[in-house]
Amino acid sequence: MTSDNTAPIARSIETRSELSEEQAEAVLALLSAAARDDGRQAVSEQGRLQLRGGARAGVSHLLLTADGELVGYAQLEDTDPVEAPAAELVVHPAHRGRGHGRALGSALLAASGKRLRVWAHGGHSAARHLAQVLGLTLFRELRQMRRPLAGQDLPEPVLPEGVTVRSFVPGEDDAEWLAVNAEAFAHHPEQGSLTQRDLDDRKAQPWFDPRGFFLAEREGRLAGFHWTKVHEEERLGEVYVLGVRPGFQGGGLGKSLTLIGLRHLAGQGLPTAMLYVDADNKAAVSVYERLGFTTYETDLMYRTET
Repeated sequence: MTSDNTAPIARSIETRSELSEEQAEAVLALLSAAARDDGRQAVSEQGRLQLRGGARAGVSHLLLTADGELVGYAQLEDTDPVEAPAAELVVHPAHRGRGHGRALGSALLAASGKRLRVWAHGGHSAARHLAQVLGLTLFRELRQMRRPLAGQDLPEPVLPEGVTVRSFVPGEDDAEWLAVNAEAFAHHPEQGSLTQRDLDDRKAQPWFDPRGFFLAEREGRLAGFHWTKVHEEERLGEVYVLGVRPGFQGGGLGKSLTLIGLRHLAGQGLPTAMLYVDADNKAAVSVYERLGFTTYETDLMYRTET
């Protein structure tokens, strides 16, 4: 969430269930301009993937134009059966300070029936101010943690007895991975609800490499996984998704899978690794700190009181 708060000017906001290719390209250009100015993306990977591919259940796109130019964008996702709808929004850097962010925020509140969660990626001061103006309160912190890989000696992973590790096979492992991912992240609404369409979206991306998607098995059952990702432009490796199936936890499998993935990323010459973890997940934060990770920045999520 990146924005502003001053006197409003003439503008229009259009809400669509799907974007044309031209509209999607315009939004991506807007996001790129904002990312160059802010130092990071204002809309998550999932949100960017949802710009294309037609309508998706529960997803709405809000396009804010001024003088015929797209200057703001918001995405609202109402797919969680329990939590309030979640949103992300951005205003073009050249058009901030004119009330566009507040207009988008107000439109999101209206569309969600004033039951809303909003991400502020990077926790910029302007986004925190907008949250206050909209009457939202902080309730979640997502840490980005990083550690160096270059010149580091990573311990040899020690797998639990009877566990073997192999790479993901697209098309063959999809269904079982999705099922285990849902089990491992039943407490996590974004990750635990991934569908085949979401997986296919990621497999179609240039960064997807099954050689860096590790599956741990015991007696033919998927016990855990570590999906790594490489950000080529930034020369950054990511612990993209790491999960251990309930019933296989507590035996050191998560740490072993983490090390397998980190050693894979280091073997590609990447200087740094990153990951995301909820700040209130003290156990996971502690594990990652012992592996040499430190907090790099924090994403904040705000929500309405109701």
